[in-house]
Amino acid sequence: MTTISAKSVAELRTKSGAGMMDCKKALVEAEGDESLALDLLRRKGLQTADKKAERATAEGRVYSYIHHNQKVGVMVEVACETDFVARGEDFESLCSDLCMHIAASVPSPVSVSAEEVPEDLIAEERRLLMDSEDMADKPEEIRDKIVSGRIEKFVKERALLEQEFVKDPDLTVEDRVKAAVAKVGENIQVHRFIRFQLGAD
Repeated sequence: MTTISAKSVAELRTKSGAGMMDCKKALVEAEGDESLALDLLRRKGLQTADKKAERATAEGRVYSYIHHNQKVGVMVEVACETDFVARGEDFESLCSDLCMHIAASVPSPVSVSAEEVPEDLIAEERRLLMDSEDMADKPEEIRDKIVSGRIEKFVKERALLEQEFVKDPDLTVEDRVKAAVAKVGENIQVHRFIRFQLGAD
């Protein structure tokens, strides 16, 4: 049996945000392999988050971030179940991460979820793709398949929760939220956000 040191448990806790006992169990199950243990914790966190997803979120906070160049600013509304969690460090860290992600992400997100990406934006992108030079000589059914695939990618790139998390591209923003849910033990929902950039429409 693999011996799990307190140091490796502490390191996994720092990386994952999970509790000490959960980290130790994951490391034992992964036979000391930290990356496998992280995956196990991530899966457990996602399962925990999914179970809590229907619980009411009447508390939370509006969090803001201004980039050091004073040219980009973000406000995000994030909801949770209790004021106690809303005032906690873990929740604040999540809000801060979300704001910094929205400020730094390219392309900038336009909605929280894929379902909320504006239809007119999708229609315009579809039109541009259909009219592009590389589509001109392709049969219509092939064109439709290619464009549908590109539209799916386009939507994912513009929906906040679907984007690769800027601080860890192995995670999506949704994974980051679900990790916070697992850590604080409450449902957390990103309700809305706005990004300001100097000189942008």
